[in-house]
Amino acid sequence: MQTFSKTAVNVAVVGCGYVSHLYGKTLRAHPNLKLIGAYDRNASNLATFCRRWPARAYANFAELVTDPAIELVLNLTNPRSHQEITQSCLEAGKHVYSEKPLAMTFSAAQELVALAKGRNLYLASAPCSLLGATAQTIWKPLREGAIGRVRLVYANFDDGMGTLPNSSNWSNEAGIPWPAKDEFEVGCTYEHAGYLLTWLAAFFGPARAVTSFASCQIPEKGIQVDRMAPDFSVGNIEYQNGVVARVTCSIMAPKDKSLTIIGEHGVLEVANVRHDDSPVYFRPIPARGWRAGVERRLNLLREWLEGKMNWSLWSGHEWRFREKLPFARKQSKLFASEAKRVDFCHGPSELAAAIRENRTCRLSPELGLHITELIEAIQYPERFGGRRQIESTFDPIEPLPLDN
Repeated sequence: MQTFSKTAVNVAVVGCGYVSHLYGKTLRAHPNLKLIGAYDRNASNLATFCRRWPARAYANFAELVTDPAIELVLNLTNPRSHQEITQSCLEAGKHVYSEKPLAMTFSAAQELVALAKGRNLYLASAPCSLLGATAQTIWKPLREGAIGRVRLVYANFDDGMGTLPNSSNWSNEAGIPWPAKDEFEVGCTYEHAGYLLTWLAAFFGPARAVTSFASCQIPEKGIQVDRMAPDFSVGNIEYQNGVVARVTCSIMAPKDKSLTIIGEHGVLEVANVRHDDSPVYFRPIPARGWRAGVERRLNLLREWLEGKMNWSLWSGHEWRFREKLPFARKQSKLFASEAKRVDFCHGPSELAAAIRENRTCRLSPELGLHITELIEAIQYPERFGGRRQIESTFDPIEPLPLDN
């Protein structure tokens, strides 16, 4: 009979492509994860992964999934393989942490959640940035009512036109190419909206409905694809408590991964939801005391200078004083890279802790199902007449213990 560690969970990776090394970079920050082995149908990618992050290279997927030493499988394959791989792992009695999303359709994700429940197995999915310092910090004043009743949210994940030129030539530091063809065929909404939607789910609970629009604005991206997915989408999401959130994804608008939460008495702002250590700022509505006068004069000065010059001093909104909030939790010890200040293993670590503590994982299968339903509704509005009443729900998510 196989004996497992009382602390560390034995982990195997399926899919040793581009993203797997982002997990490898942060693995050692989580001693409750013990990497045992890996598999990829690409022998070169498998060898590279197991060389950089010492692990057994399984000869085939069946060998990995039937190994009794493996408790938890990290499904890091491309999104269109998520359902098949996760289903096989669950049927083999393994807990699964899947890269986003759980599946390509709501109905497929439903099947996975039902299977996990029926087998009494844990199932969770990325993104895990909700567990990072930034998300936990912005969540704290929301719970405390610091900005009053929330009315409106602007959430953006625009990756900039700069992502397209020579994108097929990108590779990570291990030399693994960025899967441009798969990314363009799957679509930026499936790849990126989860960062925004997971935060909003934690902050405001289950969504009630979404009205959406999506299109492919750049059909030619320099590489041959079988079918180009939308490269722009916008969803207006209604939540149970009256909050309305506008969620935008694209790979063409200037880089903007910001989140703005507007309440009756103030505004919370984050410049980059992709980074686990992006500062959180607060400003009251209306501006108070001497700050209001300074803001008004500075903005008048800006308008005057811009009328005299060919350059703008700053773009976008009017200039405002903002208070930088202290981080509510300590920041992660390791990030995937300077460009991706994300602890990718925070999610698997939370799942491993839930397994050992026999408790609900904060990244529950119901949450993953809910996010999948929203993503499909936003990217493919034509499937639902442009507006979808959301079926799925999930239990409230517990924040992490705070340092401040």
